[in-house]
Amino acid sequence: MTINAELVPIISLVAGIAILIVPRLLNYIVAIYLIVIGVVGLFNL
Repeated sequence: MTINAELVPIISLVAGIAILIVPRLLNYIVAIYLIVIGVVGLFNL
């Protein structure tokens, strides 16, 4: 799985701002990230 190099900083910035505004989101963001990485690893996308 390849993500455009331009998207990574934008996604990181949005996630960081969201965590600052609503710290409870950190759990969801980390969980979604781990699930996506796990699925990509299993299926070699």
